[in-house]
Amino acid sequence: MNNYKKLAITDVYPKVNSYNQLSLIENFIFWVGNISSGKKSRNAIFVRPIFHKEGEAQNLIGDSFYIKSNFHGYGGKSYKCFLHKNKFYLVWIDQVTNSLWYKIFEVNDKESKITNYLVNLTSSKQLTKPLKCNYDSCFILNRQDKLFGLYEKDEKDFLFSIDLNKDTQELTVLREFDGFASSLGSNEDNTLLSWIEWKNNMPWENNNLFIGSINSSGQLQKIVKFKNKKINFGKSVSFFQPLWISKNLLVCSEDSTGWWNLLFLKINQVEEIHIQKKIKKNFYEYGLPEWISGLSMFAGSKNNFLSLAKNRGSWIIEHYRDCSFHQKIDLPFNCLRDLHVSSNSLICLASNDSSHEKLIEIDIDNFSKSSFLSKLTKSKIVHSSAKSEAYWFKGYKQEETHAWIYKPKLVTNNKPPVIVKAHSGPTSSFDGSLNLEVEYWTSRGWMVAEVNYGGSSGFGRKYRERLNNLWGVVDSADCIALAQSLVDEELIDPSRIVISGNSAGGFTALTSLYKSNLFKAAICKYPVIDLNDMRLNTHRFERNYLNSLIGDFESNQYKYFQRSPINNLLKINKPILLFHGKNDLVINFRQSTDFYKKLLEKNIYSEIFLFDDEGHGFRNLKNKMKVLEETERFYKCIFSF
Repeated sequence: MNNYKKLAITDVYPKVNSYNQLSLIENFIFWVGNISSGKKSRNAIFVRPIFHKEGEAQNLIGDSFYIKSNFHGYGGKSYKCFLHKNKFYLVWIDQVTNSLWYKIFEVNDKESKITNYLVNLTSSKQLTKPLKCNYDSCFILNRQDKLFGLYEKDEKDFLFSIDLNKDTQELTVLREFDGFASSLGSNEDNTLLSWIEWKNNMPWENNNLFIGSINSSGQLQKIVKFKNKKINFGKSVSFFQPLWISKNLLVCSEDSTGWWNLLFLKINQVEEIHIQKKIKKNFYEYGLPEWISGLSMFAGSKNNFLSLAKNRGSWIIEHYRDCSFHQKIDLPFNCLRDLHVSSNSLICLASNDSSHEKLIEIDIDNFSKSSFLSKLTKSKIVHSSAKSEAYWFKGYKQEETHAWIYKPKLVTNNKPPVIVKAHSGPTSSFDGSLNLEVEYWTSRGWMVAEVNYGGSSGFGRKYRERLNNLWGVVDSADCIALAQSLVDEELIDPSRIVISGNSAGGFTALTSLYKSNLFKAAICKYPVIDLNDMRLNTHRFERNYLNSLIGDFESNQYKYFQRSPINNLLKINKPILLFHGKNDLVINFRQSTDFYKKLLEKNIYSEIFLFDDEGHGFRNLKNKMKVLEETERFYKCIFSF
């Protein structure tokens, strides 16, 4: 590992355009982007016409707002745009004033060459009084200018309404939820509302679909919980992204078959809910864990409905007309997300193992007739990237388990060292797309192995539920089994195996470290170290997550103690590197500092780095680079190279 030319970090972090929180309204793409003004860094909302990639983006609201959603802790989309009364109504969440704001625009059709695609009809107006709460962005605007939405305050969720014609007003509460609510939506004439509710669990474990009627005055009337003996009667089912595609047709995905499959419901009124069509496809996932709000895997109308689908780790787009399958669109990407449809066009974010995430724009009608796909395939940003290889192995109890393998770019006669990575969540997954941290290590002669251990999403409910009551058992066993499989196949150097993970992945990394001699060190960012501390101090959204991962505390106190890395110091004798943000509201940074102190007392080589300006998940590029550089230095110390 001494005689090679290192890839410059500037090559690893190229400047690319970033699109976040997409929307497609008529022929205009809206998104949130970051802008810097002096030492300040704020989000702004931008717009440009579709298929106008070279055009300059228009900033719609300036840089005086801090646009962000903190709904249920992890937030999500922070604005909503409506085409209302032939004008564009833009509503956003501002953290500076703790309130909702809006602005009205119309299309600029007076000039042929313009960068101001939309013209201001009003200045930015504050809709609500300051309120220390977390808003969701799934707003609904009816024809009477009533705005409906969800907010979280004092450990509760609420449905509210406000009058768009009034400034700086109080919220009118329409419903207080007994638990959590999300995914608020309405039909074309705003007479029916839909949403999802859950309590004492995570939404992907079990939730309920509700339909409510609403009158022209904005009053919520009769509410019905959807129940069907073929779907959710007497069993746990997760509904995902209920979406109205006509006046009386609602589509969502649900996992009663063990896979998130599409379900079309015909609803004339709340008392009449009938299954129009149920799509049953094993190994296809049309949903994912709702860690953040506003996730969009399908969009469109009854006659032009498109959906993302994940099939055995590969992503496709499916096109439906009148609830019937029309065509499949295969794209050369490992990951697709945030799909939106307008008329005969679609947009989504896409990435693979050789390209950064990019915005793709497709003319649906001309897709098969155009050279779009070949052009897209040739559009590479990182030409020398490491290729992801799907790797199946026998994990816990000999279950088939998935991983992504990235071989080092540097070819030598020696077997490479390997970094085994455990993802966060733990109900998350690796997708095999371009990861700049992976590029950093493969350019330096390392193999990287990303483990989709039992509990990961994208492989069906049964795969995901392998982790139930067995967090710290199944996940660590799978990581150990992967490392052993790579050793058995003589693909890696058995003396240089390390394990890393962030958040829940950090817990898995530490647990794997003291359960196996295969791993020579662990590198953890904001890890879970003390399960009881997490139970007591984590945020509301995840407070009951441990009930399914470990078991309820009263009956399983010994498991909380036994599986916490902080209580397994006698089993730890390998180096550990820790990184944590002091603003972390999910896992208190003192878990890491307390652990570090105990490691020092035990004379275990350990280091810790704390960041004053980071929370749960690092955002600052300077800090990310420091993590990589300190990790590389750490490896050199323990492996003497």
